[in-house]
Amino acid sequence: MEERRQDTARQAALDYHEFPRPGKLEIRATKPLANGRDLSRAYSPGVAEACLEIKADPANASRYTARGNLVAVVSNGTAVLGLGNIGAAASKPVMEGKAVLFKKFANIDCFDIEVNESDPERLAEIVCALEPTFGAINLEDIKAPDCFIVEKLCRERMNIPVFHDDQHGTAIVVGAAATNALHVAGKAFDQIKVVSTGGGAAGIACLDMLLKLGVRRENVWLCDIHGLVHEGRAEDMNPQKAAYAQATEKRSLAEVIDGADLFLGLSGPGVLKPEMVARMAPRPIIFALANPNPEIQPDEARAVAPDAIIATGRSDFPNQVNNVLCFPFIFRGALDVGATTINDEMELACIEGIAALARATTAAEAAAAYRGETLTFGPDYLIPKPFDPRLVGVVSSAVARAAMESGVAMRPIADLDGYKRKLDGSVFRSAMIMRPVFEAAATTERRIVFAEGEDERVLRAANAMLEETTDTPILIGRPEVIAARAERAGLPIRPERDFEIVNPENDPRYRDYWETYHQLMARRGVSPDIARAIMRTNTTAIGAVMVHRDEADSLICGTFGQYNWHLQYVRQVLARDGLYPVGALSMIILEDGPLFIADTQCHNDPTPQQVAEVAIGAARHVRRFGLTPKIALCSHSQFGNLDTYTGRKMREALSLLDAREPDFMYDGEMHVDAALDADLRDRIFPGSRLEGTANVLLFPGTDAASAVRNALKMRANGLEVGPILMGMGNRAHIVTPSITTRGLLNMSVLAGTPVTHYS
Repeated sequence: MEERRQDTARQAALDYHEFPRPGKLEIRATKPLANGRDLSRAYSPGVAEACLEIKADPANASRYTARGNLVAVVSNGTAVLGLGNIGAAASKPVMEGKAVLFKKFANIDCFDIEVNESDPERLAEIVCALEPTFGAINLEDIKAPDCFIVEKLCRERMNIPVFHDDQHGTAIVVGAAATNALHVAGKAFDQIKVVSTGGGAAGIACLDMLLKLGVRRENVWLCDIHGLVHEGRAEDMNPQKAAYAQATEKRSLAEVIDGADLFLGLSGPGVLKPEMVARMAPRPIIFALANPNPEIQPDEARAVAPDAIIATGRSDFPNQVNNVLCFPFIFRGALDVGATTINDEMELACIEGIAALARATTAAEAAAAYRGETLTFGPDYLIPKPFDPRLVGVVSSAVARAAMESGVAMRPIADLDGYKRKLDGSVFRSAMIMRPVFEAAATTERRIVFAEGEDERVLRAANAMLEETTDTPILIGRPEVIAARAERAGLPIRPERDFEIVNPENDPRYRDYWETYHQLMARRGVSPDIARAIMRTNTTAIGAVMVHRDEADSLICGTFGQYNWHLQYVRQVLARDGLYPVGALSMIILEDGPLFIADTQCHNDPTPQQVAEVAIGAARHVRRFGLTPKIALCSHSQFGNLDTYTGRKMREALSLLDAREPDFMYDGEMHVDAALDADLRDRIFPGSRLEGTANVLLFPGTDAASAVRNALKMRANGLEVGPILMGMGNRAHIVTPSITTRGLLNMSVLAGTPVTHYS
């Protein structure tokens, strides 16, 4: 059975690399090449202008070419992780994979370059000759001690960052993990004894980094396959190992392990025995990083030292020391400030950024990617997970700052806070477009009640509100359930201390709430008994009553259940004093910007009057995001070419809008392609009122609007903000079950913006 599983996994891995096309990379053009005009700019004669600008000032290469965002991953295949010296060609899948990680985690373009050259000096010459092409060099999987020679020569001769990831990337992540492990264990770098196995590039680099963090050289004991590195030893020595030679008669790992606070393994399986762990210091820290099999299995270590703090190189154990936590982000920061090298200050900044992130509250996106794992800072969570989206903002901006402060940045960034926001916006795609709304919300303090307060997404959103906004969350749910789920999710927030709770099962305001609801609904068939039952079981109705009673400013509901079910209770309680649901507006953030879709939820078959009201409401809400509304009334009919029901409806809505003379651009009825393509629209209907591309698509019914909304989300990788419930004075918003924590935070900020900011 096990053999069959291994065969299946092997074939799956091969299929992954072969289909639907070989390899993991492709090259795509970033500029249009559709006609002769484009060709003359991309190549001859227009390309000469860029060439001459670069000849005049070589720094312009980062302005007119991709060089400033281009990294080379270079290897000769002599020390491929877990495989050894397999040669340059066989290392290509690994190098392609590294390039994919650069793109995925930091949006850095990358070429993998495999070189048939085993002589380190000649390999260094080849790499140095590549400097005009690349903004930085990532050396990978080159055996020791050759890798030290190659990196030293390249750093001396090149004026761009050169970074051997097997050395420094591993050392940085080990440094971050060690920083937090000592924090948990209550120990300090300058007091600990370190015993290490593995005298290769990664092992030496990790020890060098530990010294920079404060470990005393005399407290470091390095062992390799030949035993302890000691003074006078001649076998398999090099200057890097010799720096850690101890003056002692001891010769083996077993002899030096006594009292060790930190074991650092970068060697092979089974090197560290349980009886050795038993002789280490109390609360031992064990980094068994050999792959695929560590120096000791975690359960074996804990059998003799239950309080051990353990990290491995494997993803199926807690605390995976993975270089992907480092290299994309240190390169991102270095490239963005035009650093000429990656120095100690930048590496230490990277360590502190990674370590601090693990001590902060876990990102909801990371929790979703690693569902079922405990992501609370402590012995089993020393470093962030690779899919934590905050890494690029925190780590890259720290690296950029360190590069600037240490004097190696050729293109300093004036606004580092703005730079971090931009980086966050690259992973939190809603961050930039939501910024005007966050700024408006920051001018006031509003109370936001969440109907589904026991949902983990709501708990994480409430925590984010307390960290990032001035608003106050109120959660409806059972206190013991909320407390248990917050603790399980690793959130610091607790009921009553950090936010108010309304307990449907036992709340002192229960009588006030059901009497209020009964008073509102008594002539609409709701008896006192029904009112009591609803106020015990229906959290949306409870939240609406709270807003009606001015105990909250806005309600957010809908994380489960059907939209219209929630809408009926919002209508019952809050649709009064001129407020009523006008329509639902969804903003879909696409690669080229936001596109608003309406009405996605409220009116299945709206009247022309309702369509016109949706258009007016959409224009008002689009302005909340700092955008100029351009509204297309969409239909199967196009500017009167079909006498259809929807065409007539949209033409009548157009007339109603004309009568009101609104202060925004709109036109219709038209097809979606005409709305989004100004050239096409001009050919069909010259002189349209719209200019450029429409940013609001208004449909004649929810079927069409919802279909487009979902198609953009699922097939165009669109990210939704909303639905925004228009016409309710910001007193209620109904989300959908697919909403994420980030989506709930965005909706809470929208709800936290006073109406006066966008009316």
